[in-house]
Parts: sequence; C-alpha cells; structure tokens
Amino acid sequence: MKKIFLIVSIALTALIFPNFSMGELLNLSTPKTSLVLDASVGEPLKILYYGDKIKEADVDNLKVSPLLNHQAYPAYGIYPQNEAALSLTHADGNRTTVLEVTGVEKEVKDGAEITTVKMKDKFYPVEVKVNYRVRPGYDVIETWVDIVNNKENNITLNRFMSGYLPIRYGDVWLSSLYGNWGNETRLTQEPLTHGVKMIKNKDGVRNAQTSHPEVMFSLDGQPRENEGRVIGAALCYPGNYKLFIDTDASNHHHFFAGINEENSEYHLKAGETFTTPELALTYSEEGLSGASRNFHKWGRDNRLHAGDKERKILLNSWEGVYLKVNEDVMAGMMEDIAKMGGELFVMDDGWFGDKYKRNVDNSSLGDWIVDTNKLPNGIGGLLKEAKKNGISFGIWIEPEMANTISELYEKHPEYIVKADNRDIATGRGGTQIVLDMSNPAVQDIVFEVVDTLLTSYPEIDYIKWDANAPIMEHGSQYLSKDNQSHLFIDYHKGLTKTLERIRAAHPEVTIQACASGGGRASWGLLPWFDEFWTSDNTDALQRIYMQWGTSYFYPAIAMASHISASPNHQTSRRIPIKFRADVAMSGRLGLEMQPKDMNESDRAVCEQAIADYKKIRPIVQFGDLYRLQSPYDKKGVASLMYVTPDKDDAVFFWWKTETFVNQQVPRIPMAGLNPDKIYRITELNRIDRTPLPFEGKEYSGKFLISNGLEIPLTHNAPAGQNSDFASRVLRVTEVK
Repeated sequence: MKKIFLIVSIALTALIFPNFSMGELLNLSTPKTSLVLDASVGEPLKILYYGDKIKEADVDNLKVSPLLNHQAYPAYGIYPQNEAALSLTHADGNRTTVLEVTGVEKEVKDGAEITTVKMKDKFYPVEVKVNYRVRPGYDVIETWVDIVNNKENNITLNRFMSGYLPIRYGDVWLSSLYGNWGNETRLTQEPLTHGVKMIKNKDGVRNAQTSHPEVMFSLDGQPRENEGRVIGAALCYPGNYKLFIDTDASNHHHFFAGINEENSEYHLKAGETFTTPELALTYSEEGLSGASRNFHKWGRDNRLHAGDKERKILLNSWEGVYLKVNEDVMAGMMEDIAKMGGELFVMDDGWFGDKYKRNVDNSSLGDWIVDTNKLPNGIGGLLKEAKKNGISFGIWIEPEMANTISELYEKHPEYIVKADNRDIATGRGGTQIVLDMSNPAVQDIVFEVVDTLLTSYPEIDYIKWDANAPIMEHGSQYLSKDNQSHLFIDYHKGLTKTLERIRAAHPEVTIQACASGGGRASWGLLPWFDEFWTSDNTDALQRIYMQWGTSYFYPAIAMASHISASPNHQTSRRIPIKFRADVAMSGRLGLEMQPKDMNESDRAVCEQAIADYKKIRPIVQFGDLYRLQSPYDKKGVASLMYVTPDKDDAVFFWWKTETFVNQQVPRIPMAGLNPDKIYRITELNRIDRTPLPFEGKEYSGKFLISNGLEIPLTHNAPAGQNSDFASRVLRVTEVK
C-alpha cells in the first residue's frame, strides 16, 4: 500500500510542480493558429499551447506559464496508468519506453514547411520522429510519426498513434459521425464527461460506413455553427482506426488518434521505419462551420485529387436498370442525359463476365471481360455513342474483390484473404471475397485491370471504383505465419501503392470512391480519388441529414449527390422532383434514374436544375460553406449557403424537413456575406407561377446577415406540383 501511495504522490508532484524547460520553443503558426512546443534537448517533447494565433510575447510567457504542458507524444511504460500514444516491446521483453529530444530539423518540401522533432529512447536504440507540416495559407497542421528500429532484433509495436492533443477540461462538446449502410454520416453531439469516449473501425476495407475518423471539439459549450472556439481533427487513413478521448482528473481531455492496433501489432525489423498516417488539426473561432471551411480549403487544394477542377454533371445507370445492362438501353440513357444538359454517362455494374455472366450479384467479380451478349460492340461501341451525343463516358469496376464463382478465383484461390484451416467466409451474394492487397501479385492484378481498361479505351473519362465487402476473416495466404497481425495495415499499404501506380499512369481520369455507398468517404484515399459516393440511399430528405454530417469535414466538390426516382428505391418515400433537385444541387450534382421513366413536367424541372447548377457550380464546388440551420435541431427547416472567397456571389439553400398545419419555422439569417456590399436575389429552379416577393430585389449584406429573408412554407405551383415538401435555392449576387 505504501508503494502505491508513493507512486501516486510522485505523479501528482509532477503535475503540480512541472519542470519548465528554458530550451528550444517551436512556434508552428498558420495564418490564424499557433501550436507551441517545447523541444528542449534531453527532455520529452512537450506541447504548451494550441489555439488562436498568438504573439511572440505570449510565446515567451509560455516558457514559464504553459497552458498545456503535456508530453506531445507520450510513451508507455513509466507511470503506465496514463494513456499513451506509443507502446512497444523491446527484443528483451522490456515494455517501457522513455523518450528524450535529440534535435530538431526543418525542411521545405512542395512549398510546405516540415518540422521534425527527433527523439530517442534513453537506453534502447529506438528513434521516434514527430513531424509537423504547415502549408502556407492554410489553417491546418498535419502531424505524423516515424518509428525507427536501429536495433539488431525485431521490436513489436503494440500501439502507434498518429498524434495526441490535450484539451483543457471545461464545457467541451464532441461532434462526431456515425451510421450504417444507407444511413451514413449521421451527426451526434454530446458533452465530454469523465471516462473514455472511443470511436473505432475494424472493417478492414471500408472505414466510413459506421463511423468516421474525424471529430470536432466545441470549447465553449453546446456546438454552434458560426461562432465559438472549435478544434477539429481528421485522421487521414483509409484503414482501421481508433480515436479516443480519456477524461481523467488532470483537468484535461486526452485525445488520441491513429491506426487501430487491435489484432494489428506490428513487428518492426532492424533498420525498418514505421510511418503513421497524418492527423490533420485545425482551430477556428468561427464555430463548426469555420473549422469545416478550414478543412475544405486545405482538402481541395492539398488532399483531394484534382481538387481545382470542376466536376461534371452525370447520369449513373445503377438505379435506372441495375444489372440489366445492354447496348440499346445504355445508348438511350446517353441520349437522354445529353438532351437534358448532362455531361457524363456512367455504366454501372452488370457489363462483364465471359465464362460466368454478371446477371446477378453472385458471380464474375475479377473477370473484367465485356459480356458481348449484352454489349455486342463492346466498350468501344459505347464510347462512339457517347461521342455522338457530345458527352463523356464512365464505367463501374470493383477491382479489389472477386467471387468464388469466377475464373480469377478458379485460377488463383491463393490470392484471396483467407485464414488457414478455415472455410471461406463470403459476403454479398454468398460468394463475394476480398483479394489480398498485401500480396504484390494481387497489386499487379488490380493495377492491370485499371491500366488495361484505360489503355485500351483512353476515351474513358470516369471510373466508379466500388468495394462492397469487409475483410471477413483474419488471414493472409501471402504474409508469413508470424506476421499475420500485419494484414489490416499491409492491405492498405498495398492498396495505396497500387493507387500511386494508377495515378502515375492515368492522372486525368476521374475516379469515384464507392464502398457499399459511403464506406470510403476518407481523406486517407482522396489523394487518388476525385470524389466519393455519399450513400446508396438517394432519398432526398434523408440525404439532407447525411450530407450535413459529411460537410463537417468534406467539401461539396467531393460529395456525389444524385437526383433519383420517386418513389425512392430505398425508402419508398414520394418526394417531388424540385425538392430532390434542390438537395442534389448542394453537392456534386448527378442523376440516378432511368430518364425515360420521367414525365414531361419532372423532366423540365430536372433540365432547369441542370442548367441552373452550371451557373452556380463554381460557387458550390469551390465556395466557402456556412451551415445556417441544422436539420438535427428539429426546427422544421434546414439551410446552408456557399459564398465565394471574394464574397461577391453566393448560393442559399433552404429545405423544409417536416410539415404540420399552422407550422412555425425560424427565419434564417444568412452568413459569410460582406455587410457593406449590396446583393441582388434571384431564385433558381423555380416552379412557382409567380416570383417570390424579393425576386430581383437588392439588399445590403448587413441586412441579409442580420435578418435573412422570409421564405414561404409552400409553393405556388401549377396543379400537380404542390406537395408537403418545399425547398428554395437563391442566388445572392453582388450588385456592381
């Protein structure tokens, strides 16, 4: 008992009387934020401050009066009751690690300044490099860690977080995303209380289906969209992750984020370096939307592939015909989308299979050969049809997967993820299996699938890359028996290596990340993908909620949002075409239907929506997002707007989310405009017989920010077009 008391006393003494080093302070600054570190040689690396940008005089004060004063990358072993970012077992069985700073290096790479703090264990030849990247003009700091084994024997990495951040205890709220198939990226907000809050993924392939590796911390109580201090964190990793917040009695919430180490201990060989994924951090005093704008700008310019190029308006064939693909139907859909003003047609699942035909979803994955019964003139014939209609052509593939009913599996059963001495675990259709991307031979196959397709048909403009199964059993037929725990990590090492090869060979093709819907909305994959499929659920009302959550971390340009049929194929809800169009226009607009099934009235509304979207596309896809009224507040209405960086043009979206007799909803003030400018209001995608009272009128930015506009709860539309749904899209343009 005395020994236990002594240990606790020493720990408390260390907290009450910290050893303030007068060594090297690192002030890592972005335009509006500062991260201050104490990198004194011979001491642990400490974090002293993270938040609003501070002056040098304040930095000097942190030497003697730090606001945080925690180890920036705590290691396990000494005082093991504390949570740690790093835990390893040395070759002699010792499980303790004690790190001290040995030096600081700085370099400029691709215009960004990278600061590397080098640490080593006091006894063992293990080196840990904590890296920080600051990009000029962006209020995001990226951090990651290199763990170097300079020993002659293997060491085992038991935990290897990308980063740690202490957050001062107070009225702190956590915003995070959860969900499931067809109900992805649902927003949840809760106060942080004592104990542990954990968010994790163990799917192996899809890491954004049931949760997301991104969070926001509101430091001033219940979250607000456009005011209040907020810290945002996004782990840029496509595989299994773990984010957790440990709130103890130390007056701090301890936030950790990194690869999920469960069943993934990593054996680091002598001379080998293990590099964690980046953790992106941002801080804003403009609320949750301010943190989102930081992530959007940083992501579009630095993470998203071709984030500076407008995305095309497309028609995807899936909900229109499902697997019933044939040449005549594809040609008809291309003609229809071209006449409606669309720019791209994507042929989804069902076009392939030789020995085994892809008529149902239980065969042929892996056999990427055109089914000539369905497409007598092959892909070349479809490309000619697209060219004739003046549009581009895209195609669906699922290259990481196979079926047990396939020629690929018959020839190479050793290529799949499978545990020894176990029957094969299967997914979709009772036959779907996952190819083992840790295997270089499989990496070559996946590369060849894409490369052969794009080399044979260079006119292909777009690929929908799907992944509809998790890793269903822990086993690799390629990895050695003593490295089976590497499967989840090495799968994604192999995948990203393959994607690098594909992008080097085909940088111009647009690639969508799809995985049972929104399972791959991930900053870990977007350096090689141009967008993601937000959800297989295209119901417009439910999409408001899902797209709202998605927008916390991802820009509209990456968020595929399609107008689909009514009744909706997932919910059977009947929603008028205008409402469906107005929701889809707030993301990357597309269509998910068979146009021939539309009546003339719906077709006209859809054509107008496409024409109007082309006018506002640069604002939506590159503008600054201001979320105004959350659907999660249950006020009967949801609203957001996009504003150009120069604040000379904006688009205001308003959707009624529920209907009651004598209903009252709040008027929505706008945001992001210049209060000193004058703006003209124009309604887009109008169906009313008469214009709104403010149509064509001019208002000051200050008036719109303070008051907003009174939006009617119903439409004054021709017979047959009124319903219990109402929505508005307003163009707000500076008068010059």
